[in-house]
Amino acid sequence: MTIEQLIKARKAVVGVIGLGYVGLPLVRLFALKGFRVLGFDIDPAKIEKLRKGESYIKSIPDSLLKKFKKRFDATADFSRLKEADAIIICVPTPLYEDSRPDLSYIRATAVSIGKYLRKGQLVVLESTTYPGTTREIMKPELDKAGVDYLLAFSPEREDPGNKHWTNADIPKVVGGIDERSRKAAAALYGSAVAKVVEVSSCEVAESAKLLENIYRCVNIALVNELKMCFEKMGIDIWEVIAAASTKPFGFQPFFPGPGLGGHCIPLDPFYLSWKAKEYQFASELNVQMPFYVLARLEQAFKAKGKAIGGSKILVLGLAYKKDIDDPRESPAFKVIELLEQKGSAVVCHDPSFKKLPPMRHYKHLKAKTVELTEKELKAADAVVIVTDHTVYDYPWIVKNANLVVDTRNACKQVPSEKVVKA
Repeated sequence: MTIEQLIKARKAVVGVIGLGYVGLPLVRLFALKGFRVLGFDIDPAKIEKLRKGESYIKSIPDSLLKKFKKRFDATADFSRLKEADAIIICVPTPLYEDSRPDLSYIRATAVSIGKYLRKGQLVVLESTTYPGTTREIMKPELDKAGVDYLLAFSPEREDPGNKHWTNADIPKVVGGIDERSRKAAAALYGSAVAKVVEVSSCEVAESAKLLENIYRCVNIALVNELKMCFEKMGIDIWEVIAAASTKPFGFQPFFPGPGLGGHCIPLDPFYLSWKAKEYQFASELNVQMPFYVLARLEQAFKAKGKAIGGSKILVLGLAYKKDIDDPRESPAFKVIELLEQKGSAVVCHDPSFKKLPPMRHYKHLKAKTVELTEKELKAADAVVIVTDHTVYDYPWIVKNANLVVDTRNACKQVPSEKVVKA
């Protein structure tokens, strides 16, 4: 049977490499559509948890895992890739310290697949990257297997915390290295999502993902720059955005914050700039936002005759946006690092983390997590709101805090001289 026939009959085995915030929702998607799914990951702790029916991602509770447990198996044994008819790659694509794309995970995954690639298998890369990666990095490694296979790119479109759109509802863009590959990938996703958008090449699909996120990055950079500009003029950026949002056409509101988070939006402009050597300013401005938060805190302390060095700071929120449990690229860690470099004793709280999650570039942080109590609020010289989780009682926080630096306009309904917007 061809792969299209296997997909149509729900007999295709779907392999998902990388069981994180993108991969595990994909497992859920295909397993609940009746496919047998093999999940691959190099982290033995994740494999052990999944085999016990325990999830580590908030959007996929244990009760949901149980619904497709019989059709799902998690493994660290990559020789089992031979069992899959379609292999979807959802591995990280971070940046090096100098902002160059780190494609080591993609390259290593391609090498692993190449060892076990068999005739007729479909390989789809979902990891966000620069145009040309599928053809220039993936294909040469897979070609070494010397078998006829299919290769496509289909960018992930996950929005953690969004209760209105799941990956089954979001249109899926698909581009292949040739027409056969595109059609096979379209058949695979068409069996599980509401709409598939076929494009002419992998490069178009890769570029579409970058455009989506650079669009957001540039506009967030704009409002962040305006926030700093308007603050000097005594103008409230949040009130400005609310007023502009009343226009029923030609305007979409974007909101400032302490910096950008998540895996894609902070990184994508650097991926494109590395490839095209342009469009870098917006990301560089957003990278500067934690420094702006620190400057606003220093101004507030100076007005009170205090210094950041030797102070105790409580940071609220570690996830990159509210009401999710995803800390990837969260500006909270840079804020904590800057505070510690200034000599502050930093403690933090996030409802999703009992301890500071291990982060690739922030393993040196000394900050500890604490319970959010009246005692902790009063003991802190300042509270910095980095992530505006809805579970936080902001009137209570303001009441008990000595000083609040609000980077998200979370305290808009709590007017107080204690609150400093940043």
